[in-house]
Amino acid sequence: MARKMVVAAAQLGPIRRKELRSQVVDRMIVLIEQAHALGGSFVVFPEMALTTFFPRWLIDDEDEIAGFFERELPGPDTQPLFDAAAGLGVGFYLGFCEEVVEGGTRRRYNSSVLVDGLGSMIGKYRKVHLPGNATYDPSLRLQHLEPWYFEPGNLGFPVFEMLDARLGMLICNDRRWPEPYRVLGLQGVELVCVGFNSPAELPDHPLQNGLRTLHHLAPMQAGAYQNGTWIIASAKAGPEEGFDMMGHSCIVSPSGEVVATSSTLGDELVPYEIDLDLTREYKSFFDFATYRRPECYGLITERKEAGPPIGS
Repeated sequence: MARKMVVAAAQLGPIRRKELRSQVVDRMIVLIEQAHALGGSFVVFPEMALTTFFPRWLIDDEDEIAGFFERELPGPDTQPLFDAAAGLGVGFYLGFCEEVVEGGTRRRYNSSVLVDGLGSMIGKYRKVHLPGNATYDPSLRLQHLEPWYFEPGNLGFPVFEMLDARLGMLICNDRRWPEPYRVLGLQGVELVCVGFNSPAELPDHPLQNGLRTLHHLAPMQAGAYQNGTWIIASAKAGPEEGFDMMGHSCIVSPSGEVVATSSTLGDELVPYEIDLDLTREYKSFFDFATYRRPECYGLITERKEAGPPIGS
């Protein structure tokens, strides 16, 4: 029996710096209702879906910073989202800012969770590849201070059983690196969820500004094809607090084809009926068990940056 289901990227338009959680959650519930009306069973929300993308600023008010983080999930402001999804039987991926106490120390992560159609959390991921600067650079018009606010994720790249499938999670910059897809692929992943907040331009890297969509899609298409997996990528989009977010939410098939994309820079549902059994074709084509040669790949974990050729 084919494992077909309707899934969707649940793109969000701009979120204001002072916008209330309850207002954002109301918008998200509308997207879940739209997905249910189309027969959808699973949606992917963006990275930091509950707030504006605050790492664009160096904020010196600790109370304001703390206000962007969740200390419990679901909490009072997010419980309605969990309740609405459970009432409709729609699961979801949610990107959020997480604050926890580990070993007696407060820690903050850029995180995501998987929630099933009963409203139960199935798994958590913490963003590994934090882009940008750990210190404020006054020469840059666009700041990206994730390393200032967050620690790198410490949960690895886990895979979870849900939707009668194996699901993995990535967040934004993770999608640009080949290693996360392969680690997920080696666990038999069949659907990778990606939330992101990507600016439309990079003032400090002007040569890339005409290539933002290409650089967004190319690594996901390669990752999907090389690991035989579906990918759902959902954006924060549009002009947010004076900064343009690129949008371009999409769904990529195991063939590497982009099969659905957003058409606006606002709140938008991007649905598509996927067949999870299509993953078998591409997993059997690459046939890791027969063709992979791990003994030849040592530099991937031995080196962090480029160095001299082997034997030089």
